[in-house]
Amino acid sequence: MPSQPPNFITAVDVGSAKTCVLVAEIGENGLRYRGHGICESRGLRKGVITELDKAVSSIQKAVEKAEDVAGVPVEHALVGVAGAHIRGMNSHGGITFGGRSREITREDIRQAVDKARTVPLPGDREILHLLPQEFILDDQHGVQDPTGMMATRLEVRVHIVTASSSATQNVVTAVNKAGVHVDDTVFEPLACADSVLRADERELGICLADLGAGSCDLIVFQQGAVAHTAVIPVGGDHFTSDLSVGMCTALVEAESLKKNFGNAVATLIPEGNEVEVPSVGDRPSRLMPQRMVGEILEPRARELFELLRENLRQAGVLDHCIAGFVLSGGASRLPGILDVAESVLRKASRRAWPTPMARMPALLAEPEFATVLGMVYYGHRARIARGLQDGGWGSRMKAMFAKKGA
Repeated sequence: MPSQPPNFITAVDVGSAKTCVLVAEIGENGLRYRGHGICESRGLRKGVITELDKAVSSIQKAVEKAEDVAGVPVEHALVGVAGAHIRGMNSHGGITFGGRSREITREDIRQAVDKARTVPLPGDREILHLLPQEFILDDQHGVQDPTGMMATRLEVRVHIVTASSSATQNVVTAVNKAGVHVDDTVFEPLACADSVLRADERELGICLADLGAGSCDLIVFQQGAVAHTAVIPVGGDHFTSDLSVGMCTALVEAESLKKNFGNAVATLIPEGNEVEVPSVGDRPSRLMPQRMVGEILEPRARELFELLRENLRQAGVLDHCIAGFVLSGGASRLPGILDVAESVLRKASRRAWPTPMARMPALLAEPEFATVLGMVYYGHRARIARGLQDGGWGSRMKAMFAKKGA
């Protein structure tokens, strides 16, 4: 098989429940689907690798499936990073030119950003993204690109996403051991936003919550820029675990009950309905009220959104989510979850339906694939932005000074 063509983009989403690899081709008319592979994840917990060999095996299987469909080898990829080890913070920095105004250069912008990124970090943390929010020229706020403008002082406000160095490196190592070189890493909700959020939502103010198996990863946009990122350590696996304990059944059976009979609002389940619940050991199955499934799931759903609300409130961005909330990830498929979200958050909520690409199978146009699709869109946009920039910006900028307009 020949080497991976340069006009191909591959994204690898190593989640707690599934590992997904998506291959796309860059053509004259944009991105075109070429292939994908999905495999059940092993060796991960809450987005963090706990058993390297098992994680490598899952990635290899997903890569092989994607290669078979795409007809090209997967040698390079953009890899997603998420989980409870992610932290976000806002920072501010600037430089003064003296008493007289002068024209601002790219080097001036780089120096101002370097000032903003100089924040003390523990030894085990690294900067994953440095995302400019706005530039300030003297007293003029809201400048998006100050190149060529005149000022005596240049300031910049940025959002910094940091990650555990070891957790990130373990994901990179696993992908490398699976035979794929990692070109770059990206915070998954940042990439997911590229497939599900509209420009007017980003401008007005919106929160994207990626409800994965191990955690709920958040990103808030305001005036088109990232204002806040965080991770709530509650995900779909917690719902399943609650059912397993509450109904005394195996985890795999609890997962099936959740998907087939679950509802985050117990009263939406008819009172007379019953479900067959397999027992553990050699004991026979039991018939139990279906509403009991909802009565177990609803408190966990409320807890999740109460934690989310408190996180946004403490960060001072809850009231900025004027356009409401968008829920992505497999756990967002739970019936009634939007009702609970709107009840707790008091704002409009919708599911994230990703923007499809040419020739993509309908199977992937679902909330649980919004992240891996977004990673491909993000990688494509970053390539375009890097091609338009002068040298010297540095790979950690992620080409994100180029604002997304659609």
